[in-house]
Amino acid sequence: MTRPFDLALTALAPAIWGSSYIVTTELLPDGSPLTIAMLRASPAGLLLLLWTRNLPRGVWILRSLVLGVLNFSLFWGLMFVAAYALPGGLAATLGAIQPLIVLFLAKLLLDQSVRPAAVLAGLGGMLGVALLVVKPGAGFDMVGILAALGGAVSMACGTVLTRKWQPPVPALTFTAWQLTAGGLILVPVALWLEPPLPPLDAGAVVGLVWLGLIGGAATYFIWFRGIARLGPSTVAPLGLLSPVVATLLGLALLGEGMTLPQSLGMALVLGSVWVGQMGPTAAPRLPRKGVAPQL
Repeated sequence: MTRPFDLALTALAPAIWGSSYIVTTELLPDGSPLTIAMLRASPAGLLLLLWTRNLPRGVWILRSLVLGVLNFSLFWGLMFVAAYALPGGLAATLGAIQPLIVLFLAKLLLDQSVRPAAVLAGLGGMLGVALLVVKPGAGFDMVGILAALGGAVSMACGTVLTRKWQPPVPALTFTAWQLTAGGLILVPVALWLEPPLPPLDAGAVVGLVWLGLIGGAATYFIWFRGIARLGPSTVAPLGLLSPVVATLLGLALLGEGMTLPQSLGMALVLGSVWVGQMGPTAAPRLPRKGVAPQL
């Protein structure tokens, strides 16, 4: 496969994640974010495990648990906390620091160079997201701010370690391990901290299926595949596409308006994503023994 194809396919994942906000707010019940996250991850992960019929062994049990926590349990949990505590899109703005964190973690853990263009793209992306989603009068809450920053750090660590720890299995199996681990870890937490869900109507069921199978299993398979092929520093800026898609969906489906600052922010985000792809044409290969090619 060519690099442009890999980039386009990987960009599809954050584009689909951009639908999560409208699906959550319009179709799912309020007040149970951890339960919703658990229902998003666990069934999708278990279905993938049944499909791949391959369980982690040895060191990959612990690594799957670590990645499941970083990429799913901790990340989703903190992002939900931030979304509830920070009105006006501040959670998305703080989360946009993730590409910058990935750059420096990739230098530390993968010995990849930090390109000035990539740093510039990361800063521009943060500013663009702020213009796109932050509304006047947005409040500040320290718990929400820490949760948003913690979620960005969690996902950044998961992104880099997903590249560093490449198992001798296809990417779909690796996705199944992480989704299942992340979902199962959320089960006791959700049962302990949240009340039972009310009866789900047809719309809520459709929303959960979308978030679990499409917004969970399919997109994270694409995302992890992209990390393996392109490297975390190339893939991370693509995550900035999520707030762009979320804004466009709000415009098209909810009748929300588009201001001049939002238009400028969207242009800045798209420009930052483009600048973030400038540089090496292939991800540095890590020395591995007996590892099957990724899908």
